[in-house]
Amino acid sequence: MQTTAPKSLLARKTFRWIALVGIAGLAGQALHAIAVPAGLFLGPMLIAIAFGVCGANLSLHRHLFKFGQGCVGLLVAHSVTWSVLTSLAQSWHVMLFATLITVVLSAVVGLGTVRFGGIPGSTAAWGTAPGAASAMVSMAEEYGADSRVVATMQYVRVVCVVMIGSLVSHLLGASSFSPEVAQASAALHDTTASNIILSLAVILFGVAAGSKIPAGALLMPLLIGGTLQLSGLLEIAMPNWLLATAYGAIGCYIGLRFDRNTVRYVIKHLPTMIIGTVILILLCASCAWALALATGTEFLSMYLATSPGGLDAMAIIAVETHADVGMVLAMQTLRLFGVILTGAYFAKQIIRLTQA
Repeated sequence: MQTTAPKSLLARKTFRWIALVGIAGLAGQALHAIAVPAGLFLGPMLIAIAFGVCGANLSLHRHLFKFGQGCVGLLVAHSVTWSVLTSLAQSWHVMLFATLITVVLSAVVGLGTVRFGGIPGSTAAWGTAPGAASAMVSMAEEYGADSRVVATMQYVRVVCVVMIGSLVSHLLGASSFSPEVAQASAALHDTTASNIILSLAVILFGVAAGSKIPAGALLMPLLIGGTLQLSGLLEIAMPNWLLATAYGAIGCYIGLRFDRNTVRYVIKHLPTMIIGTVILILLCASCAWALALATGTEFLSMYLATSPGGLDAMAIIAVETHADVGMVLAMQTLRLFGVILTGAYFAKQIIRLTQA
């Protein structure tokens, strides 16, 4: 009897893991197939939340979460190209100014959600940070913020930004799908075995090298991968199965930490998150309008460049609408790096101001 009970518990836990992996994978692929923003992350996270709330009593090892971070870091590194750097060098002062304004505006909105929405300062700081959503969730976890609420805030923003960005581009005149998008996607999802092995090596080495650095599991693969790509020594390859595994690991790690009290908290504060996101988008759009007038740049290009988040989505919209793709990618990439490097500082300032 004493040996039967542990075997029975192990069998039930094994069945739960199989069910979680299978259902989470199907949910992620289903959302991705219908072009839901960050569907490969959202699907597993939502399924894991359901398992957590129902008392599945499962938890994902932190090493898998760090591997997912490394994949996200290398994914960001793929956007660091010579054309992006050239565009950055030509208009660095405008881009730096726009980046600074966007980061400051996000900090102001973060303060507002703390003051009027009752969200803790550290969570609000990372939740409103205008960087890649998965990167901000990963960094929030590293710095001790509630990654569950941060994930909700970030992906509410992603959905709002993509929907409003698509609407604005449609109103200003979108064109049909461009072959440049397919070419960029094919380069990223290269299935050449040597490129995949090298990319995996960079991820694993970067995660190990960054083990003692805050958010090092994300930053080191980003820096190493970007440098090797620019030097021509690496063609970054992130096949669909690797991206699905990475996003699924991050989504399940966060989702399994939800319980009924956390879900009640998120539902209670969802209106605040949506209002804060819309305000941030409107403030960034106003900034884009002023910068477009001052520099003689078309509004659509500047709007997509200053839009708070969704680098990949904004780049695709920019290509499809014949906007200035180089400027959009350069400014979005610059802001992503800026937020990653200064996120901890701004989070500390928001916490300090809200506790004063």
